[in-house]
Amino acid sequence: MRANKRYANIDKCVFAVEEIKVLYCFVSSVGVRADPGKVKAIAAWPTPRSQKDLRKWLGLANYLHKYSAGYAELARPLSDLLKKDADWVWEHQHQYAFDSIKTSIQHAPVLALPDEIKPFRVLCDASDYAIGCVLLQKDDEGHERVISFQSRQLKAAERNYPVHDKELLAMKYALVKFRVHLLGTRPFVIYTDHASLRTATNSPHLSQRMARWLSFFAEYNFRVEYKPGKLNVLADALSRRPDYELAHVSRVTTDLYDRIRLAYQEDENYTPLVQFLSDGKDAKVGRLLPRQRAQLHRYELADGLLQYRVDPRDPLRVVVPNDEDLKYDILLEVHDAPTSGHLGREKTYQTVSQTFWWPRMYKG
Repeated sequence: MRANKRYANIDKCVFAVEEIKVLYCFVSSVGVRADPGKVKAIAAWPTPRSQKDLRKWLGLANYLHKYSAGYAELARPLSDLLKKDADWVWEHQHQYAFDSIKTSIQHAPVLALPDEIKPFRVLCDASDYAIGCVLLQKDDEGHERVISFQSRQLKAAERNYPVHDKELLAMKYALVKFRVHLLGTRPFVIYTDHASLRTATNSPHLSQRMARWLSFFAEYNFRVEYKPGKLNVLADALSRRPDYELAHVSRVTTDLYDRIRLAYQEDENYTPLVQFLSDGKDAKVGRLLPRQRAQLHRYELADGLLQYRVDPRDPLRVVVPNDEDLKYDILLEVHDAPTSGHLGREKTYQTVSQTFWWPRMYKG
């Protein structure tokens, strides 16, 4: 220290210890872990009874968000309650988010300390409501270690971006958050589950927004590699709600599913497709529409219900035939269900779209 003209206050120094406390976290040779006292306080906090209570708790939880995968998406329902014009109505989705954040922070991993000599890896992902990224590095034993989780909710305008742009936005966000580690270092890899991003820089038709982003990307020395969603579990967890399951629309009655099966027989677009998938290896593709033939790998038939993936990485959704009464009844059941709360038009469609699909459903 003397040779490099570094000075220290001996009264503030600690020597020969395995771990020291720094800014509400504990640092050791193994990595960085959250302050157990803060974690305990978050876990023991009672259910908020007002916006003031919730704001206090979120302020504490936000401080530890870098230890939590998917924090921004988990916190979205709670953030909505803090909006200026929001009514204080604590419902199932708020309690779920509250409990999920507690669980996530209680099970937070020990974050690795970055080693500027070793190459970094970045995982990115985007959902309809949030973007997330993870900074990773392999330790001396070749094990992948998390250095930091980062995520945030999408702004209103950003939610309207096409999937391609949301994924690029997640990349830009990652480069900003991890800039101190990535800028000016050796080459690193960004993994995304959107294959087309690998060739984004070569596109001859760039929007002004994308041109700005590509100019920003040029400051960094990285390459993009495709990692399918099913393998990109860590980044997916940052941006995707774990509570979007079939249970959200299990309130739809069996009668409606029966009506969907019958309606396929009266829909000239879907009758050949259902028949094709039913026939298996003996099926002939000649009767299918050109678009159906091109996207045949996205369709499946289960229990007489035609299912479709909007994107190859998306979950299967039940295809609803072109029957306006049937579509209306599905929306009505979800909207009026006792467990739904007071869903507006947009949230009703968002809830339905977790399990059902029909063309131009958001324009209906």
